[in-house]
Amino acid sequence: MTEPSKSTTADAHPRRSLMQRLTNVKPSDFIVLFFLCVFVGMILAFLNVDPAELWVDFFGAVADAWQQFFGNLGSALRWSLQYFFLGAVIIVPIWLLFHVIRALNKS
Repeated sequence: MTEPSKSTTADAHPRRSLMQRLTNVKPSDFIVLFFLCVFVGMILAFLNVDPAELWVDFFGAVADAWQQFFGNLGSALRWSLQYFFLGAVIIVPIWLLFHVIRALNKS
């Protein structure tokens, strides 16, 4: 039993040059690239990042975006906690009442 020679498998799939691999772009690559650009653009717009600011001061713009993101996150948490406690004033006593009634019925 002999192994197939490496030259026959290499001849079936010859290695392409770097230039051939770089210029091998399919139309689907452009579609994926388009949707990735739109997705990242939406994220940057959500973070209020100005494209011109990115070109001038990339790291400053990114730092400002992160600072604004955490500021928005903090204000959203404060907002949600305020409504959580407002609802808890009504819901927790009702839940406790039903919990006690259910425990008394099981005994």
